[in-house]
Amino acid sequence: MEWINLAYLVSAVLFIMGLKGLGSPRSAPRGNLLGAIGMFIAVVATLCDKGVVDYSWIIAGIVVGSAIGVIMARRVAMTQMPEMVAIFNGFGGAASLVVALSTYLIVSGGSASWATALVLSALIGAVTLTGSIVAWAKLQGYADQAMKLPKQGLWRAGLVLTIGVLAFLFIQNPYEGGCYLFARSLVALGLGVLLVIAIGGADMPVVIALLNSYSGLAAAATGFALNNYGLIISGALVGASGLILSQIMCKAMNRSLGSVLFGGAMVSDDQMDAIPGKEFYEGKVKSCGAEEVAMLLENAQKVIFAPGYGLAVAQAQHVTQDLALMLEARGIDVKFAIHPVAGRMPGHMNVLLAEAEVPYDKLVEMDNINPEFSQTDVTIVLGANDVTNPAARDDKASPIYGMPILEVDKSRTVIVIKRSLSPGFAGIPNPLFINDNSLMLFGDAKAVLQDLNRAVSEL
Repeated sequence: MEWINLAYLVSAVLFIMGLKGLGSPRSAPRGNLLGAIGMFIAVVATLCDKGVVDYSWIIAGIVVGSAIGVIMARRVAMTQMPEMVAIFNGFGGAASLVVALSTYLIVSGGSASWATALVLSALIGAVTLTGSIVAWAKLQGYADQAMKLPKQGLWRAGLVLTIGVLAFLFIQNPYEGGCYLFARSLVALGLGVLLVIAIGGADMPVVIALLNSYSGLAAAATGFALNNYGLIISGALVGASGLILSQIMCKAMNRSLGSVLFGGAMVSDDQMDAIPGKEFYEGKVKSCGAEEVAMLLENAQKVIFAPGYGLAVAQAQHVTQDLALMLEARGIDVKFAIHPVAGRMPGHMNVLLAEAEVPYDKLVEMDNINPEFSQTDVTIVLGANDVTNPAARDDKASPIYGMPILEVDKSRTVIVIKRSLSPGFAGIPNPLFINDNSLMLFGDAKAVLQDLNRAVSEL
């Protein structure tokens, strides 16, 4: 039907406009809405195109799914948003896997191109499902950040080879090769686990973006198997945007995509053995209290906040904005420095600060804010670690050397708000904490900022 194809075309345009909108915090809500409208049109067109006889199960699924979605949206804290995104990626992979297998059971065979699409849909869907579950477990703290199995590379190679042989056998005879399809899907589930289980926590933002891309590619392959243009277009857009975002994340960490997928942790065992322990900071850290910081802020003309995952854990975004507003009321220029991989997923800090109603023009990306640090009186680092580590710029022997950072150390004074001197995801010490112009303000970010707000208001 021509109107069905027209509906898919309208959906595709809305998807593209939605993705464009998501490129900026200011236009993100509109982009999200446009994408949702596009998906609604595509779903309605698909249901009409396939001539569904009984909508009972579909309506039941919509009701149950909507209820679960509303509950999750209301209960999940912003700090758990990366875990939620990881699970959503897994749901997308699971849907593609189930649709691929059920499609084969209904059709029981087809052309070689149809069989290839089915193989790709089930393969990518299975890898995305188990890989996302492992990523979720890592983010939740249920699994070690980088787990190495004996002869892990050989296991991976063996699984890939097995998948290739089973896929070939199925494509050669899709009418009688159903057992090969199901067996290959089981092997792919194991491959998903092995691909993610060895990746370190510092690489989680890249993994989440990549798994999102996988879910889109699986959906696109499913669209070819079902001959559904809407699914092909939407899946291709998600897959492409996820891959682009993964590459951006890798660039922000000075890592190649291959090193993330197959290199395990950012820091090798040999490098870890050479990393100094607590003695690195011994006798060199200068701690301070809220009153001292308040006096520094009273005489400041420009202040920059550099938020990290510690801000998210403490749920300190609102009290941070309270302090920013208090400083602006005194005529102080206030900005927020945003690193591409601060937090546990792309855009994590932007979302948190937007929730606290921080104006979009106050959120400045790394490349634009770095030249301003040298003219900044006070920079307040809120739970950020690796993304502010000057060793990435100065120490060629450092495992993170070459990684772009927020150059907060160039400020006149740096206040680091942190619970302890524990390392970040990379697992290495941060020389910033012992710099001559650095002061450590220990404690939970929210509690510390509340004290600081009181101290500033009393001046």
